[in-house]
Amino acid sequence: MNLGNDSVKKTKGPINNNSTKKLKVEKDEKEEGADTEETDLAEFANPVPWRKVESEALDCDYALLFPKEEADILFRKLEQEVVYATGEEAQVQVFGKVYNIPRKQATYGNAGLAYTYSGVKRFACPWTPTLEHIRETVTKTTGQTFNFVLVNRYKDGLDHMGEHRDDEKELDPLCPIASVSLGAARDFIFRHRDSRGKHSHRNIEPVKLELSHGSLLLMNPPTNTFWYHSLPIRKKVTMPRINLTFRRIVMSGKK
Repeated sequence: MNLGNDSVKKTKGPINNNSTKKLKVEKDEKEEGADTEETDLAEFANPVPWRKVESEALDCDYALLFPKEEADILFRKLEQEVVYATGEEAQVQVFGKVYNIPRKQATYGNAGLAYTYSGVKRFACPWTPTLEHIRETVTKTTGQTFNFVLVNRYKDGLDHMGEHRDDEKELDPLCPIASVSLGAARDFIFRHRDSRGKHSHRNIEPVKLELSHGSLLLMNPPTNTFWYHSLPIRKKVTMPRINLTFRRIVMSGKK
């Protein structure tokens, strides 16, 4: 599968500083796992310059959320606070076989929440102060509430993530996934489900982004229904990266 520059649609370009993104703001509920309720369209509390990333059934928004100085501090604090999975918890099942995850991983969130993917159920650890601060900033910026975060740490460009979709049944299908990147910039590639592998039957160009230090990528519905995403190996990258994907998990019977 060729992911070279000739086969990938790049989305680099200037950010429109005159545009302020608007989304539906959802009301927080006091009870754990309660349904959220949509209110009128409202401007974000802390607007940032957004760049729209679009293709067929792909709807994303990208912005630099944290300035470099603050992003540096957040990275160092996460290095101190986050405890990553080890042993069996650091493995996944793919087509019945067990593999070690090619990166470090941890799960944090509200009490009682769990997330199942790749055949393994992950329970949420209590929020750390820094994760809670980042979550609050993302909520103020996007107008969306999140109760869970998956933390991935890539020691260098050899650590990677294969193609997949974040479409597990526990996730609220109406809520975007908010991806915060800290550390080394890495390529992030979207590929449409109809143009993958030997059985592909459509010619839809992949979409390639470079996720920068301090950036936020908002993957809006229906992106994860139709598009796979990956973080491929980049041997020239020698520095670590931490990625936080904030999600909203819906308790059983609450969808």
